Amino acid sequence: MIALEVFLVLREGEDYDRKDTWTNIALGLGSLLFGAVFASILVASYEFFYQFAPYKISMNTAGAWIALMLADDFCYYWFHRFSHEIRFLWNFHVVHHSSNYFNLSVAVRQSWFGNLVNWIFYIPVALIGFPLWAFTTMHGLNLIYQFWIHTKYIKKLPAWFELVFNTPSHHRVHHGVNDLYLDKNYGGILIIWDRIFGTFVEESEEPKYGILKPIYSYNWLWINTHAWFEMFEAVKERKTLKGKLRCIFGNPAMNFDEMIQPQIG
Repeated sequence: MIALEVFLVLREGEDYDRKDTWTNIALGLGSLLFGAVFASILVASYEFFYQFAPYKISMNTAGAWIALMLADDFCYYWFHRFSHEIRFLWNFHVVHHSSNYFNLSVAVRQSWFGNLVNWIFYIPVALIGFPLWAFTTMHGLNLIYQFWIHTKYIKKLPAWFELVFNTPSHHRVHHGVNDLYLDKNYGGILIIWDRIFGTFVEESEEPKYGILKPIYSYNWLWINTHAWFEMFEAVKERKTLKGKLRCIFGNPAMNFDEMIQPQIG
């Protein structure tokens, strides 16, 4: 699908950065390798909390799978949202947003170290009583669903679909750094969480992609770590413990001197 999209881009003479695409693919392969290692943290934590679930859910019915899809997607929404609102988490997630392009290869541009922290947000799924094998299956399907929405070639889908599900139109907004689009449309499979919690914005203007402070680098290690260096520099400049903690757990683009909190894309 990535190759097909590249063919369409070249055929139409659009701006295309081959290095960026290959960097995205390399980062994706790296995330698979490191993800497999760090997945042991998620497995161990999930099994630990699952034993405290008051009721163990049988996955023999369609209703159980629908309930699991809703639970997983709800937890993903909050994980994704906090990954934009807390600098510590943004340092992982910024990898995905740091390309200045928007295409299917960007979908696989993922942090190598995200599995160190994302397990925290799925503890509720374990406590509800969904078995690990069912959770990993559904969560994998959730992530696979999000692959196809990273494209500019699908404009709008039927209104009922756009109302309920995450679509390329909604996700283009999420990757946009336009003032109107910053920190919006966090949903995984469903867009209803954004509509409920006030983070939904309709696509109304051409998005500009990337991050507010572009890095213009194809270095895999730097793409994964540049935000940490920026955070540590900010921590060093703060004189008080409160200021240092705000650098770590505050908004990624917090203006500490004026004590205002602009958003980041």
